[in-house]
Amino acid sequence: MTTSPHELDAADPLASFRDRFVIDDDLVAYLDGNSLGRLPRATLERLAVFVREEWGGRLIRGWADSWVDLPVTVGDELGAALLGAAAGQTVVADSTSVCIYKLLHAASGLRPGRDEIVIDATNFPTDRYLVDSVAAARGMTVRWLEPDLVENVTIEVLAAALGDRTAVVVLSHVDYRSGTLLDLPGLTAAVHAAGAVVIWDLCHSAGAVPIELDAAEVDFAVGCTYKYVNGGPGAPAYVYVARRHLAEAHQPITGWWSAADLFAMSDTYESSPTIRRMLSGTPPVAGLLAVQEGVRLIAEAGVEAVRTKSEALTAYAIELVDEIGLEIVTPRDPALRGSHVTVRHPDARAVADRLVERGVVPDFREPDLIRLGLSPLTTSFAEVSAAARILAEVVAPIG
Repeated sequence: MTTSPHELDAADPLASFRDRFVIDDDLVAYLDGNSLGRLPRATLERLAVFVREEWGGRLIRGWADSWVDLPVTVGDELGAALLGAAAGQTVVADSTSVCIYKLLHAASGLRPGRDEIVIDATNFPTDRYLVDSVAAARGMTVRWLEPDLVENVTIEVLAAALGDRTAVVVLSHVDYRSGTLLDLPGLTAAVHAAGAVVIWDLCHSAGAVPIELDAAEVDFAVGCTYKYVNGGPGAPAYVYVARRHLAEAHQPITGWWSAADLFAMSDTYESSPTIRRMLSGTPPVAGLLAVQEGVRLIAEAGVEAVRTKSEALTAYAIELVDEIGLEIVTPRDPALRGSHVTVRHPDARAVADRLVERGVVPDFREPDLIRLGLSPLTTSFAEVSAAARILAEVVAPIG
């Protein structure tokens, strides 16, 4: 018999973190934190101080006070807490799409004698679209992987596409559809053995899954901050560039914030020798501060503890969905999945709409997938239980 959700919540060492988020809605269960995380109460306070005292009180002097350094300061905090990255390799800037664009050009430039970019045909649309456009712009060819939905990109699947023409491989750490967690160290090693470099998209893993970029010798990584990092809608993304590549990583949007001397206003461009070379234009200060608060909450909880709860939440959700009798397309092994559970149903859109009407917010993905996103710092076991009960009631008439 399924364990009582109240017993699970009572035994949860991270349960108190839920109270540190704004939960003023009338929802029964919010299961979409893997798309947009909840608002930390600390962010409310931090942004109020920023608007009133820093922007309002210091005006342009705020840049000299602290704002100029925020992209790197917050990047270092994020790298240390979530990515296993030493200081000086992570910067918070721009959107995920812009960051991927920059990294694709920088990574391709490291392998000038090679002309292929490898990516799976099932990757997130942004990643695929950008690979297509950058390959076309640079006269390169795209090699498309066709992995299984659940098993996803394995070393064997990837190896079949690697060769002496491979310049860059683009992979998502957690598949946005099935929730499958890829073997980041193993796949990185396979890419390097082929003489290529890898870009990892961490959008669906950072903040919920421990990551060790330095230890795995990852070349480049990118990720958003509005999911498990709880940075808010449209919060800036981040870029990781391994220290060994910094001197030769040339990105195409060479705005003044990436210059060696930010305020020299030089007639000619000289890129910064540091991770600042990945910046372009004036950073969004309010967004950076929101990201910083989200990162600090995860750092306080500890990403290993977050992962432990994530595994427990997903296991609980799978157990409850199994009792309903629905098909699950997420790996059963907790070591092979991220923090969302995906259910397949022929009328998935209708089911998702009815769930929302009943106060349960999941995530629908074409053509027949419903994602149950379980954000460890804000999702309770009671929410998962209530959502499962309503899901059973919703699908019963549909069959």
